[in-house]
Amino acid sequence: MMPKILSVDDSRTIRLLLVRLFRPFQCEVLEAENGEQGLAVVARERPDLILLDYNMPVMDGLTMLRQMRAEESLRRLPVILLTAEAGCENIAAIARLGVRDYVAKPFQDADLLAKVNRILPLVPRGNS
Repeated sequence: MMPKILSVDDSRTIRLLLVRLFRPFQCEVLEAENGEQGLAVVARERPDLILLDYNMPVMDGLTMLRQMRAEESLRRLPVILLTAEAGCENIAAIARLGVRDYVAKPFQDADLLAKVNRILPLVPRGNS
């Protein structure tokens, strides 16, 4: 079964960029515009990895993360936070919630791919 990566970001541009970035690999990219939608997609699809924006309307990434960590079945779901909020206190709060890694926006494609690949091995799509 193909691994699923959930992109939760209020920026349609970022979500499209991520879909394009992972297109060469054997994975499915799911999308949500905010933490509330993200939680619904997590419940329905059970992704293998979440790329989570920190700052979003409706429900921010930190709130979504707290709600996920409160549920036993979602506690160990790997999350990479995408954030422009790279201050020490933000990173400390994020680390306490068990985020696997974070990427500061704007990010380099190669950096994000390397961090994802450490958690979820990315297999190039073949011709077979």
